Parts: sequence; C-alpha cells; structure tokens
Amino acid sequence: MMQALPGLDGEGRWDIPARLNMARQCLTGDPDALAVIDLTGPMRRDVSVAALSKMVDGIARALLARVQPGDSVGVLLSQSPWCVAAHLAIWKIGAISVPLFKLFKHDALASRVGDSGAEIVLTDAEGADLLGQLAEPWLAEEIGVAGAPMPFANTGPEDPAVLIYTSGTTGTPKGALHAHRVLTGHLPGVAMSHDFLGQEGDCLWTPADWAWIGGLFDVAMPALALGVPVVAARMAKFDVEECQRIIAKGAVRNVFFPPTALRMLKAQGATIDGLRSVASGGEPLGAQMLAWGREALGVQINEFYGQTECNMVASSCGAAFAARGGCIGQPVTGFEIVVLDGDAPTDGEGDIAVRKGAASMMLGYWQRPEETAAKFRGDWMLTGDRGIWEIGFLRFVGREDDVITSSGYRIGPSEIEDCLLTHPAVATVGVVGKPDALRTEVVKAYVVVKQGAETSAAELQSWVKERLASYSYPREIEFLDALPMTVTGKVIRRELKHRAMMEGAP
Repeated sequence: MMQALPGLDGEGRWDIPARLNMARQCLTGDPDALAVIDLTGPMRRDVSVAALSKMVDGIARALLARVQPGDSVGVLLSQSPWCVAAHLAIWKIGAISVPLFKLFKHDALASRVGDSGAEIVLTDAEGADLLGQLAEPWLAEEIGVAGAPMPFANTGPEDPAVLIYTSGTTGTPKGALHAHRVLTGHLPGVAMSHDFLGQEGDCLWTPADWAWIGGLFDVAMPALALGVPVVAARMAKFDVEECQRIIAKGAVRNVFFPPTALRMLKAQGATIDGLRSVASGGEPLGAQMLAWGREALGVQINEFYGQTECNMVASSCGAAFAARGGCIGQPVTGFEIVVLDGDAPTDGEGDIAVRKGAASMMLGYWQRPEETAAKFRGDWMLTGDRGIWEIGFLRFVGREDDVITSSGYRIGPSEIEDCLLTHPAVATVGVVGKPDALRTEVVKAYVVVKQGAETSAAELQSWVKERLASYSYPREIEFLDALPMTVTGKVIRRELKHRAMMEGAP
C-alpha cells in the first residue's frame, strides 16, 4: 500500500499554499540539521541549515543592489554548497535562476545567457574564465556571509523562479520557465523513487551535475526540502572507484544513477553495500539491468520518467510494488498521464501526455509562445515520447523527434549542425543519434565538404568541443558527397537516422 507522499494532501491532490517561495521550503528546517556534505575539497565539510542560510543571505544581499524581482541571474557552478546557495538566494529575492553547465563552451553559454537576458552570473574562477565577456561574473564564495537575515520575497506558486534550457530538434535550445511550485511538484516522485525518501539515516547523492533538472530538482533541492542531507562531490567524468569512494565517505544511502553510470558499474563488476535506494531515469533499463541491481547494489532500481518541461511524473517504488522489466513505472500520485491516439486516450501505442495542472509543469517556453502552444493538445502537455500501457505500468516506446539521448544527456542535433556549419570547410551537415551499447546513442555527423576545401573528422570534432560542450561533440563523422534533402533544401534526418541505425545494429 502506498504511503502518504510529500507535496500532496490526504486526498492525493497538490498541497500548494497561496504564497510560496522555494528558498523558504529548503531553509525552514532545524537550523542545526545537516544540509550539505561537501566532498569537493580534500576534507569532508558539513554545512548545517543555519550555515547555508547565512551563505544564501550574503548572496541575496549583494544581488538586491543590482537585481529586481523577475530578473534572470545565471548560476555557473558545479556541485557545491555555493551552487545551492546561489539558486536559493536568487529565489529568495524573487528573481529567476538560470542553471548553466561547466562543460558548456562559448557558443553554448552565449545562446543561453543571451536568450535569458542574464547580466550577472554567480560562478567561481573557473566559470569566470568560461564566461569571458558574456556576462558579469560574481564569485559566489567571495561575496561573504556577514549581515542580518534577509526576508523572503512574497512570491506565489505561479511566480517564475527558474529557467532551465532543454535541447530540441530545431533552432537554439529553449528555456523551460518554471514557477515556485516546481519543487513541490518533484517531491512525491522523488520520494517514490527512493522508497519513501526521508527515512532515518537517509543521505542523497548523484553523479549528475546540478546544472540539469535531474541534479537540481531530482536530488539537491528535494533533499533540502525533505530534511535529507545531500552530498556535493564533483567528478570530471564518471569513475567507478571514485563513485564508490564518495558513497563510502559521505555515508550515502540513496543514489540517483543515470543509466550510463549503471552500465559502467555493471561492466566493471562493481558492487556497492549499504544503499537503501537507487533511482534512475532518462532511458529505460530493461529486466537484465534490474536483476543486476538487486544482486550488485542490494536494491530494486526504481526507474522514473519525466522531462525538463514536466518532470517526475511516473516512477517505480520497490517499497510499494515490484518493478516491471522494460517499463518506467506507474503514474506518480498527483499526475494524470494518458497515451493519446490523436485527441483521445488509447490502450494501444500513442503519444505520452500529462494533464495540465501538474505542479512540476512549466509555465511555458521563455519568450516562445508559438512553441509553447505547440507543446499542448487541449488539456494535455505532449512529452514528445511514444508509449503504451502494460497492466498499469508505462512502457516507453521511443521519441517522436530527433533528440539524441547519450550518456543521460538530451542533445539537440540542430545546435551541433549550426556549429559545424560555421566551419569554413563545411557545406552541409546532418546530425543524428547512432545506437550504442554503453551510451544508448552516440552523436554522428554526416558532412559534405565545400568544393576545394579540406578538413578532417578530428578537426571538426575539436571545432564542436571548443564551442558547445565536450559531451555533445560528434563521436563519429562520415563524409558524404551529398545528403538526402527535401525539395526546399532541408536535410532529411530520418534517412540519416535509418542509415545510422543500420550501422549500429549488432
């Protein structure tokens, strides 16, 4: 039988007050309670709720001299107490935080900073170097914590709070604008995916960066809101031995592992003792991986499902029901999910959709009303995924678009194509995902070189790495004489996708 879940009332409806501020949600616990276990330095450092509050107030005080409620402020910080303090300070004064990823290069940062209008970015020395002249960097650690406590802005649940960019198949990345209710909307799904998170001794960590919704709202902020210590630990790239060391040093009992991390653990024969829950999301795992998890990790891996626009809408929960191999769980209480055939729900395969009114659903795409409208069909938000019901469980069938899922990252092909087209030797290009056993997909680019020009795969790979992000560069590049095109000159990605799938078939 399902226990009561946070964020909901006794009837399973959203419990959202008329005035709501996410910073208050995260900072109103016992002042002496442990909030963040900082493993980013050589020694473990424990940060209490009171100490975190002082960090938040120091940043908030500095921001108020330059920032108005509703203004966008970037946060370019890896896992650390200062990362959560920066977001909380921005929310506390009623401004909008914009998470930015340290692996982004100039062009990727420029598109997000420019589109959001963020004139100030809270960061560190490394992030300041990455930003260059794109915005004014404020070194969060140097702002200071002295002064009287700052008041919380009198925000409501529908007031904008965080702008998270997501990759699509066309154009530049879109910003999904979320309100202060978004944290409440994550709480029931996070609790389910960790077998009712908040038990005595619980301590949460993920190797996923806190610049993504999966790190920030599946782990860091829900942990603070539920009074569960969260571990901050940086890994430049996933390493099995370092992962085991972090879990041991931080006394971690609850982990969100992206599927690629689980595959790497499995491939190296790793085992981890002492875990109470393991959650995973982003890609279906399958029965074999679930069986391995029970043996090597000692728990049922709880798969969950969602996306940046509306997250944590379905989940498994080993403490309440057995997982079904190949499925991504049952609807989380508070969310209504359907599979649509046209405009009508169906028991067969169709479009996965979530009813409007869910607390974790975005307000809309930042300054893109037409694309926001296209995301909805009547009362339903379309996820862009295809699915089917199996005895109350949701099975993911595939995506409707060309978004590439690689090592847990959702990568839009358009941004990579645009970057490659700036290379002086490239005439046309098409980017797709190619099936890969470890990463689910790898980015593959099909390139036509300009007549008389010369380049190489290594040169083009470096071109993308230096401008976008090291995780999104094309791991494979194939040079062709021509690409399949429509009569209007648009690359037909589906033909390239079919070609890549045939190449990746076992």
